[in-house]
Amino acid sequence: MGHRTPTGQARDARQVAVPDAPERRAPSGARDVSAWRAKLNPPSVSSSQVERAAIHALVGGAPAVRLVLVRAPAGFGKTTAMIQMRRQMEEKGSATAWLTLDQADNDASRFLSCLDGAVSHIVAGRAPDAAAARALATPRDVVLRLADALADFQSPFALFLDEFEHVQDPVVLGLLREILVQLPRNGRMVIGSRTLPALGLGQLRGRGQMLDIDASHLRFSLPEAGEFLCRRRLPLRPEDLSALHQKTEGWVAALWLASLALERRGGHGEFIGRFSGSNQAVTQYLADDVLAQQPPALRDFLLRTSILRYLDAPLCDALTGRGDSAALLRQLDAANLFLTPIDGEQATYRYHGLFADFLQGQLAIERPGQAGRLHLAASRWFASQGRPVPAIDHAIDANDTAEAIRLLAGHARELLAQGRIRLLTRWFDALPEAALRPHPDLQAVRVWALCMMRGPGEALALLERCECGRAGGPATAVSIVALRPVLLAMMDDYEQASAIGGAALAAVPAGDTFAHTMLTNAMADVYSVLGQYQQARTLLGAARLRQGESGAFNAMYSESVEGIIDLHEGRIRQAGARFRMALRASHQGSYSQAHGNAWAGVLHANALYEADDCAQAEHLLNIYLPLAISAGIQDHMITAHVTLSRIAFQRGDVDLAFQMLTELEYLGHRRGLRRLVAGARLERARVYGLQGHLDAAGAELERADDRGLWPRLKGLRLVAHDVEYLELGRLRHQVAAGRYAAALPLLDGEIAAALDASRHRRALALRLLRAVALHGHGDHRGAHAALGGLLRATCNEGAIHLVLDEGPRAGALLRSYMAAQFQGRPDQGDPLFAEYLQRLLQGFGPATEPEAAAAPGAMPAEALTRQELRVLALLAEGHSNIAIGEKMFVSANTVRTHLRGVNAKLGATSRTQAVALARRLGVIG
Repeated sequence: MGHRTPTGQARDARQVAVPDAPERRAPSGARDVSAWRAKLNPPSVSSSQVERAAIHALVGGAPAVRLVLVRAPAGFGKTTAMIQMRRQMEEKGSATAWLTLDQADNDASRFLSCLDGAVSHIVAGRAPDAAAARALATPRDVVLRLADALADFQSPFALFLDEFEHVQDPVVLGLLREILVQLPRNGRMVIGSRTLPALGLGQLRGRGQMLDIDASHLRFSLPEAGEFLCRRRLPLRPEDLSALHQKTEGWVAALWLASLALERRGGHGEFIGRFSGSNQAVTQYLADDVLAQQPPALRDFLLRTSILRYLDAPLCDALTGRGDSAALLRQLDAANLFLTPIDGEQATYRYHGLFADFLQGQLAIERPGQAGRLHLAASRWFASQGRPVPAIDHAIDANDTAEAIRLLAGHARELLAQGRIRLLTRWFDALPEAALRPHPDLQAVRVWALCMMRGPGEALALLERCECGRAGGPATAVSIVALRPVLLAMMDDYEQASAIGGAALAAVPAGDTFAHTMLTNAMADVYSVLGQYQQARTLLGAARLRQGESGAFNAMYSESVEGIIDLHEGRIRQAGARFRMALRASHQGSYSQAHGNAWAGVLHANALYEADDCAQAEHLLNIYLPLAISAGIQDHMITAHVTLSRIAFQRGDVDLAFQMLTELEYLGHRRGLRRLVAGARLERARVYGLQGHLDAAGAELERADDRGLWPRLKGLRLVAHDVEYLELGRLRHQVAAGRYAAALPLLDGEIAAALDASRHRRALALRLLRAVALHGHGDHRGAHAALGGLLRATCNEGAIHLVLDEGPRAGALLRSYMAAQFQGRPDQGDPLFAEYLQRLLQGFGPATEPEAAAAPGAMPAEALTRQELRVLALLAEGHSNIAIGEKMFVSANTVRTHLRGVNAKLGATSRTQAVALARRLGVIG
């Protein structure tokens, strides 16, 4: 169980003497550092613990697993098993790090700090100092730096995460999932949890990269139970041992508690006959044979301090009114009374989870109401130490609404400016709405937080319900005036936001820095969407003058809006630089939880995708998409889903590509957001077109034609529809169907309209489609001329996927252009342009059109197997990996293996190219 019993000294868990002399308190400056570092050290364990040889054999026999999951209820020895695994790995030369999680780690800022410290311990071979926990960086910087640091670490390593059941926040889970996915071959993660972690473990399990150690593995076998009791100096007769093992079913906690009772009894058989080994028996034992036997002073100490996650002397003194907690903690540790010291941390402990649960239950039964008073005492202690976050947490746990509101009133606006949106929302959700109603200033902060956390719908409903704008003072009224245009803009009502926003700007004084700057940025965004770029830039200039005072969120907002304008006007490189700055700006004070992170994060990820850094783009989108969904940012939800779908399609995972679009469409239906539904259908039509399924593409376009939506969007500059909009989808379908003569004049009209509106990025996409149409129409010279000018522009802006995403027809045109213009030597002119063209060629992959150099009917160098031919045939019919697997009676993973073999033999880089090459070679019809 991990409890220590010093050699040669008998211990009775029932009684511990209370020391007379008080201990001096540790210096206060060391306490916060100790609390943080305590998480990076495992609990101490006895040198006489039972070695779990069977578990070690399981772990040692699975060197390829990426994740070892140790999962069981309380009291099964998960932590002890993990500590032994860690020791064994270290003895074999692996570097390791430990992190014990708790509820506070649902705040991504805290989690990233601690994870940063754990990884630093691996790569540097040392425990990090407190400065590492407070280093300022964006989540992107931190996660990518951690992944890079682990990837660069050449030796075997393991990262241990204990008590994972406390982590439920989707953002934190997404961050950890990304770290897990990117672990190199020499690394593994070991997770201890009472529940199944929501980490999407199906793929790892399916690939044989996960080892699940559950309660059946952790239960002591009969020999292990015998060894455990012998080490406790309690050798039993075989029949008694067998009976005890049968009653406890190998549950380590029950065996441990039974051993404590057996130490004081002569008639082992009689006790074993009465002991059931159940949860009720364990609870009864703890109540009767442990807690009831303690001296009153010690019993009082145990119950009072049971509410604490970590115990150190000053905090325990505050809760108990004692002055000798340090000495008492040492006495408890020596007596092995379920108190676990934290390795490497002086005077820092925690109760064993099973014992803490029991103590808290007893406290509620024996002393109703005292838990609240203890939480309140802890709250006041943390407040006196200048630590408002745990102070507010304990005030809420105390159900002292008045104290929680008093503390919140002093810190809420500061936390809002820092972007601690998730934290604020959690607190407000825990407080009765009626209690908040007399505090309009807090209600205003709550509406701001809810707006950025869960979207404008809930925020607007709360605003109408609480009437804080009418009940509050001037500052609150100003904040509400500023909030209304922001909510309207987030709800896509830009016209109404523009109508009231100008008056709001005049009404909100510059003295209210956060509200005024937020409104200024929001109105700049509104004007940019309406195409009024000059007004938008004027407001952005004014907002930037107040960035130092208005907080990190507003700094991010300004750069993001300016970047969106750059993007529309075709300055793609400049936009990418601004989005990168915006993401960094949003974290000036912490790894903040503002959903502005999603705002800047999705935009930056899309810029990375455009530059063909698909791996980093996918990594960021997996982090920021849950935030965008939670905040209800429509453009970002569409952009993130579509980009993830394109990345999946590019690497041949068509199932995942369609899954992302289905999720987007479902999200739109569930929330009543028509843009999401139409955007998903429009992209699905594009994918069908790339696959050659023109009938299906046409049907999706008809379904995407929301006649109440697209005419209204036509005059708006929205990020998600800057390039992908209904008319372009229809023109793309006409070109794919060979209706070039009909498409060309329409394309000319769309290009002219885009240029007139300064929508230069849209014009680039339209010009590319026009060049493809000219080429298909037989006007190769005109197509080459059109493409040449276009490629010079996209080269200057570093745009890769704007060209690649047009698909094989654009690839065929590029090859034709290069053959005609350069005769195979593009590097004779501009080397940067030549390098750009080579990147595009590589992205398009092998030629799939008839003009390819290979002779028709030539077979691949290595013959395709019968299974691979069957996969190709089903692929050509448009079946997904899952459908192919069902028809061939194999798993989807096996289908992917066959596809990799097909691509390698045909020299293809995608499913579409493989089918086209196979048809040209005559291996399928």
